[in-house]
Amino acid sequence: MAKAVRFYEAGGPEVLRYEDIEVGDPGPGQVRLRHVAVGLNFADTYFRSGVYPIPLPNGMGVEASGVVQALGEGVTNVAVGDRVTYTGFLNTLGAYSTERLIAAAPLIKLPESIGFETAAAMTMRGLTSAYLMRRIYPFKAGDTLLLHAAAGGVGLIVSQWAKLLGITVIGTVSSDAKAEVARAHGCAHTINYSHEDVAKRVKEITNGVGVNVVFDSVGKTTFMASLDSLKRRGTLVCVGTASGTIPPFDPQILAMKGSLYLTRPALADYIADPAEKAELAAEIFGHVGAGRIKIEINQHYALQDAVQAHRDLESRKTTGSSIFVI
Repeated sequence: MAKAVRFYEAGGPEVLRYEDIEVGDPGPGQVRLRHVAVGLNFADTYFRSGVYPIPLPNGMGVEASGVVQALGEGVTNVAVGDRVTYTGFLNTLGAYSTERLIAAAPLIKLPESIGFETAAAMTMRGLTSAYLMRRIYPFKAGDTLLLHAAAGGVGLIVSQWAKLLGITVIGTVSSDAKAEVARAHGCAHTINYSHEDVAKRVKEITNGVGVNVVFDSVGKTTFMASLDSLKRRGTLVCVGTASGTIPPFDPQILAMKGSLYLTRPALADYIADPAEKAELAAEIFGHVGAGRIKIEINQHYALQDAVQAHRDLESRKTTGSSIFVI
């Protein structure tokens, strides 16, 4: 009997249930997939808490890696026995499971250089990092980047990638231990926001100029500091809302603070085109496979421990990537 984590009402981590499920045979366009490792992402908490409303009951998780067990009618992009990974949004919900049916379209074949655990830890974070580094802003050597949550999964990948491109990264963290992790992965400077004024320190580090770009995955509590850290005509990329959604604001503030640019991208819009997704995946897998970017899996959980995993994630006890091992 296959197992899955499901939930029947929105709420805290305690609403998650570990249950037996029937998988069945794949329908047209589907495959039956045996999972080896499953990704744990902060976005999972948005589904669970109701920030992202979905019909209930439902499954949890949008990222995993595994082996194709059976094909439905019309599937041609993968074969039985293929090693694959995937990430997405509603089209991949239900990843917290030992086995599942899933549409074949989101599946990405794994190169031999990428293991299952690495894939589950990096597919969403890696593709997110790829579009941030390659699609949002025309980075060049010498640019400066303020990176919130620098010791997180995306943060560690972006820091390493930015260093490869000659970009100076200033990373924000919540503790001295996380600052060490961030510096070890490419941050030239770190700011401990628990006792330092972020915008003030950024201006000190940049000799009063500010940074070209801010990647802000925190949201509500960092929004104004992010704006105040930018140089004239700088770009704020709101890529997450870990502290809550950003309150409504008058766009005139962007002009008042230096004719700033603001964007709120979503991964789904950068992997909707199969060719673009393949290009981004090939680039991040290439960096990881060659050892230029290292994926730090610092937390491993059993699937039945999903409640504790969500508690750890929301209390900021984690660094790097976290996965469930099947």
